[in-house]
Amino acid sequence: MRHRKRKIQIGRRPDHVRALFANQVCSLIENGRICTTITKAKETRRLAEKMITLGKKGTLHHRRLAISKLGNTTAVHKLFEEVAGRFQDVQGGYTRIIRCGQRRRGDGAEMCYLELTDYELPTAEEATEEAEETTEEVVEAAAE
Repeated sequence: MRHRKRKIQIGRRPDHVRALFANQVCSLIENGRICTTITKAKETRRLAEKMITLGKKGTLHHRRLAISKLGNTTAVHKLFEEVAGRFQDVQGGYTRIIRCGQRRRGDGAEMCYLELTDYELPTAEEATEEAEETTEEVVEAAAE
């Protein structure tokens, strides 16, 4: 019987799969939202929710477990210091998948957004301010 046996089929070697999902969780923690395929998002969500639960516990042991899974100390630090605190009163369901209705150009895979549930889209004013700041930094760097 195959009860509770789960294997993701994405055509990669197991070490590549682990690295892929760890990197996606790190990007999710750092940015709050990522765009990926639905298959990858469903599997990434499993790992992300487990990592946020570790962050809510907050002990040194749980921090070391998260570092061993993700391999990125800066993302784990942000997870434990910022992200886990926002979900302290929530009992699961930290992420959501929003289908964007687009298909990837190369193979036609359906794309979606995986985001933290408390993620808010930046307003138009904030987006233009960020764009202006980055262009100023680029111009200053080019002038030097």
